[in-house]
This record gives sequence, structure tokens and C-alpha cells, in this order.
Amino acid sequence: MEFGEFLGKLRKERGYLQKEIAAYLNVTVATVSNYEKGVHTPDLNTLIKLADFYDVSTDFLLQRTGYRASISTLNKRLSADYTVSDLMNATLELDRHNTAALLDYYELLTLRNSVNRAT
Repeated sequence: MEFGEFLGKLRKERGYLQKEIAAYLNVTVATVSNYEKGVHTPDLNTLIKLADFYDVSTDFLLQRTGYRASISTLNKRLSADYTVSDLMNATLELDRHNTAALLDYYELLTLRNSVNRAT
């Protein structure tokens, strides 16, 4: 999907009008329309503002990933020592054996969590 088409789809999915996006970006409705039609591409600062507005990453907007989490989500503290990003990075550094063990533990925690919610 082209970038502009993706922007329009995301806007509609979230229930916004072009004029709301334009007001947030401090641009005209025509500019937003041109982004969505692929006539123009937003500059880097505008791309960052769009990511912040939709609460997604710039990589998601650029369709480099299907992962919608924003920078604020990645920087969310899980504890005094760890953020979501820290946990993701640590997971990526595990060897094959420990990755399998982590996935087994994840499935156990997911099951336990669903049982706790049911009671």
C-alpha cells in the first residue's frame, strides 16, 4: 500500500477528519489531502508529529513494521529497572534454547492470567 493511502486508511480507521489532522499539524486541509493522495510526502518533523498524533511509531507509519506501539509505549516502565524496550532488547539477545524457554514461560503466564481474569 502506498504511504498516502496508508495515512488515509489510518485516519479513517481512527475516526478523524482531514481538518482535524490539518489543525494538529498546523497545515491546510489541502496539504493533508495531498499527503493522502500521494501528491506530497510529509517532511521528517511532520512524520514525527503524525506518529505522535496516532500514537504509533514512524516505522509503523512508513509500513516498515506492523507493530503499532509508540515510543511512549516502548519507554513505559515495567519496573524501576526495566522498560518495555529493555525487555524486548533482552529477548532478542537470547540464544535459541533460552528463547524457547521464554516462550514456554510466556504461554504459562498467559494461561495463568486468563484464569485469574475468569475468577
